[in-house]
Amino acid sequence: MKHIPIALIYSRLLIGFGIVLLSIFHVSHYSSLAISLLTVGLLTDVFDGIIARRLNSSSEKLRRLDSGIDQVFFISVAVATYLQCPDFFKTNLVKLIILGAFEASTYVLSYIKFKKEIATHSIGAKIWTLTIFATLVEVMARCESAVLFEICLWIGLTTRLEILAIVFTLKKWTNG
Repeated sequence: MKHIPIALIYSRLLIGFGIVLLSIFHVSHYSSLAISLLTVGLLTDVFDGIIARRLNSSSEKLRRLDSGIDQVFFISVAVATYLQCPDFFKTNLVKLIILGAFEASTYVLSYIKFKKEIATHSIGAKIWTLTIFATLVEVMARCESAVLFEICLWIGLTTRLEILAIVFTLKKWTNG
């Protein structure tokens, strides 16, 4: 039973790579399949932590693994979505670079200060995850997103600033 959260976390890795493969091979009904898999991936992200806490198996190592695989999962989905809808990414390239730079800065600062990656599980980070999900669904379905992408961008920037502030003020690394 204690391995269920780990299995859910690693399943997200497989799901992300599966979505990339669907995109590379131009599978028919790609959007429907990718959105379904993305949804399953999001659900594994929700339930891995809930189940870990219920089984009393939540730990720093598990939370760090979860955060790292979340990054790989969403990057994989973004790559697959880029392969299907490159114009959306070209149109929003500057905004995506800025957002990526803010995300990278949270990791760089954490490594400089604590010699460990960040593993924040704040409410803001969870809200941003949901807006990333919704934005990716819209882009996968329509190859465009205007309002939802802007909301996602601003929530992302705000929560990255929040994380930078947290890392700046922390005296000791934590996985909260």
